[in-house]
Amino acid sequence: MQIEALYQNYLSSTGVTTDTRSITKGNIFFALKGDKYNANLFVADAFEKGAKIVVADELIDASWKEKFGDNLFLVEDSLKTLQALAAHHRDQLKCPVIAITGSNGKTTTKELIAAVLSKKYTTYATKGNLNNHIGIPLTLLSIKSDVEFAVIEMGANHQGEIASYCDYVRPDYGLITNVGMAHTEGFGGFEGVVKGKTELYNYIGKHQGKIFVSADNELLLSKTPDVKNAITYGMAVNAYCQGSIGGGSEFLSLVVDAAGAKLNIKTQLVGDYNFENAMSAICMGKYFGVHFAEIKEALEAYTPTNNRSQKITLGSNTIILDAYNANPSSMHEALKNFSKIQAPNKVVILGEMMELGAYAQVEHEKIAAMVKEMPIAKKVFVGNGFHFLEHDPAVIYFNKPDDLKAWFKGQQFENTYLLIKGSRKNELEKILKD
Repeated sequence: MQIEALYQNYLSSTGVTTDTRSITKGNIFFALKGDKYNANLFVADAFEKGAKIVVADELIDASWKEKFGDNLFLVEDSLKTLQALAAHHRDQLKCPVIAITGSNGKTTTKELIAAVLSKKYTTYATKGNLNNHIGIPLTLLSIKSDVEFAVIEMGANHQGEIASYCDYVRPDYGLITNVGMAHTEGFGGFEGVVKGKTELYNYIGKHQGKIFVSADNELLLSKTPDVKNAITYGMAVNAYCQGSIGGGSEFLSLVVDAAGAKLNIKTQLVGDYNFENAMSAICMGKYFGVHFAEIKEALEAYTPTNNRSQKITLGSNTIILDAYNANPSSMHEALKNFSKIQAPNKVVILGEMMELGAYAQVEHEKIAAMVKEMPIAKKVFVGNGFHFLEHDPAVIYFNKPDDLKAWFKGQQFENTYLLIKGSRKNELEKILKD
């Protein structure tokens, strides 16, 4: 009954937020708490800023109950209530929901798919990186009644997480971009990553949904619960949506079989490692009836943002900034692509990779060994993960990003191609700022 009453208030609200700094008049504010914060302290502040309803699980001030009356919803757990409200709203939506997870490329793939589907349908997609236990419910609750497709990104760093998201996202279609050495600390090794990511397949299989899967990925193909419900894409000749990598610049180009004709698509995505991300969007467009010309238009217009494989020109220098995240799989692919680029002066700047647990030392050593074999003018590493390089004369090592920034500002790069990549904690994009 409480969820239904809350839902009626939601329908007449101006939206849902968990941050008092972003409250606008008529919002519903959920007071969440974690290890280092307790938003129940800001209930009165939320009302003062214009919140219509506040959902709290702790009554800090007894006077609030009388002061705010029925506009203050006291619940056992604010987070679970947020998720339950999102699930209730999901049940009212009549549109297909596509869930996306994977070790690498989730956000790029989500944005490409949304761009393609938006050519024909009113499409809502996860904004930014709101892909966790708080962001996903907020994404669902941002979807309005005019929706025709919803594309939901799911991030995870331990087993059981994807399964829990499926309980309220209830996807009709699923896509795992890939499975790699990411968050191995929380997942308990590579097999744990596989088990955790394929929780999406398990849900889709049990609910007679359909899975989009790369025909070139034997591991993921082997994990599909029912091959008959698998819609494939990739280089394999028997793929439902078949394509190949074209030649040319450092930007990804594709040649796609479009109803018997060859369709050339030139993207603004840096690196051939984006091939499967682009093909999955093409495949979905084809499956859901988007015209191939519009698919091409959507992919060619998409420009990466938010430090994800962005190509930046600074004077005579070209920078590939891929500083949003990093794990051994994505690091390897980025370096492999960078090695193909023909440029007289090349510099690699790599930040440490996080959440690898027992695998941290060996995986950082593998990446360092790969870089040291590359014909690159300067090989720069930062962060404790690469601490073993501290006294290596073949490389430049910094313990802290601030030290790297000071060094970078003192360089006089000219006609240089740079790859800057590292985990979010490194915030390597800051070295480019004054």
